[in-house]
Amino acid sequence: MQDTTKIIIWAALIGGLFAWLWRAGHLVRFRDYVQQTREELRKCTWPTWDELKGSTVVVAISIFILGGFTVAVDQVLFRLFMLFNL
Repeated sequence: MQDTTKIIIWAALIGGLFAWLWRAGHLVRFRDYVQQTREELRKCTWPTWDELKGSTVVVAISIFILGGFTVAVDQVLFRLFMLFNL
């Protein structure tokens, strides 16, 4: 019996929220937003598979170089601080 009561209460809350959103016009604005977003996405040109693979390689190499630079600078600063700490 308690489960049924909880379900009814939740259904009433969700229904009330839906009615309030409908009456306030939020659902219409959300629908318009989704519709405009779809229209804009149709205008986009998507990369080809080869362009996507090339961009992925560039990003991976950039991350590797930046990571190596960060490790190198960290090691240099660590050694400098240890040198001056003695």
